[in-house]
Amino acid sequence: MTDVTSAKSARRPHHWRRDLIELAALFTAVAVADAIANLIGHQPDGPYLLIASAVALTATAAFHTWWARRHSHAPPPDAQGLAASDAPAVEADASPDSAPAETVLWRMRTTVRDAPGSLAALCIVLARHRIDILTLQTHPLAEGTVDEFLLRAPASLPAAQLTRAISDAGGSSTWIERADAHDLVDAPTRVLGLATRTALDAAELPLALRQLLGRCTIHSLPAMSITGRATGETAPVEGVLEETVMRLRDPSGGVITVERPYLPFTPTEFARARALVELDARLGPRIPRSEHVLTLPEGNAITVRRADGGDLEAARAMHDRCSEQTLRLRYHGPVRDADRYLDHLLSPRFGRTLAVQTASGRTVALGHLLWDGDETEVALLVEDDWQRRGIGSELLGRLVALAVEAGCESVYAVTQASNTGMVAAMRALSLPLDYQIEEGTLVITARLSSAAARSLPPYERAKR
Repeated sequence: MTDVTSAKSARRPHHWRRDLIELAALFTAVAVADAIANLIGHQPDGPYLLIASAVALTATAAFHTWWARRHSHAPPPDAQGLAASDAPAVEADASPDSAPAETVLWRMRTTVRDAPGSLAALCIVLARHRIDILTLQTHPLAEGTVDEFLLRAPASLPAAQLTRAISDAGGSSTWIERADAHDLVDAPTRVLGLATRTALDAAELPLALRQLLGRCTIHSLPAMSITGRATGETAPVEGVLEETVMRLRDPSGGVITVERPYLPFTPTEFARARALVELDARLGPRIPRSEHVLTLPEGNAITVRRADGGDLEAARAMHDRCSEQTLRLRYHGPVRDADRYLDHLLSPRFGRTLAVQTASGRTVALGHLLWDGDETEVALLVEDDWQRRGIGSELLGRLVALAVEAGCESVYAVTQASNTGMVAAMRALSLPLDYQIEEGTLVITARLSSAAARSLPPYERAKR
């Protein structure tokens, strides 16, 4: 009974009919008792019978009181057993003198039967392991439900042990990975943030899909190859969902393929991804138009800005002014095919491009950050007359800062062993580098998970 109910009962008025009924019942009881006493009392053994009756009534009342106090508020058998088994552990952990144990964050997904009590069984298992449920999302399926948890667990609890416990509680296809503080944002807030990023910059769509769907591989396949031939890659407007593969129609033509081999996509995730792609299609081509004016050591002013398909003619003109050796170092193939790559390189769907312009508006350098599945490539092209002035290092530093902001773990550059300018620019990043040389082709990989990468300034302030 709640306090409100008790207060209402205490204020209930006393009616005169109730008093009259109670008074009548009292007189009736007295009359009946007097009649019984006169009937039994005039018998030879009457007094003894009255005393025996009083003792029997007293004993019955005492037994009834004892029984009611012992059993009236006992919990159900299951709850009593659970409380008895868990009480010592809870009291031990809740002791005010014990120091708080170190905890870690986990993201966990598991599939359970769509039946009452399935989720409760999982929660009981998590409680027994002293795991706190921070957030919970449910993804209904045709058969069963996918439950996605954000958990705070003791650091001493191995992931394998937790997975076994969830399996014993009825969970299947369980997947678990470490999380961080960024995952504490609730799902609606995260989706709105990703939609905002996509609305501001078309190049954000692949990154937004990756953050929305977790650890996955995203490929953007154009409708036309660089040679001008149709690739045959198409997808229906509504997209295709095939367990661990999602295919969406790219607004700029072609197909966006998302693969996640460790866990099938749910219809809820497919609907969210399709909504982001539809938003990108409605807004059309767009990039931020911020510009940054820099002064080179010799005093010349240059402007660094984002570039897209609208800069195609300026990029082709720059190609015409570059020497054959410069183009060969950049594209590692026939120089006559260089212009065919520009449509792909300048498309925001495949990455981000920075352009360097002189005071007269002529493009003299391009820097590309290209999404390559799980990896990210950086590439530079500087016109011959503007080389060795620090432009390449400036562009590379800004591209790496963009990669850090995008959450990339590493970036790599493919060049030739004789390209000392690119090697020097990569070494100037002061990041851990890995070198691989095969038949004259040099691949330099910079790891961005180090403290040096995290200390890089954002794109707007990157200065190399």
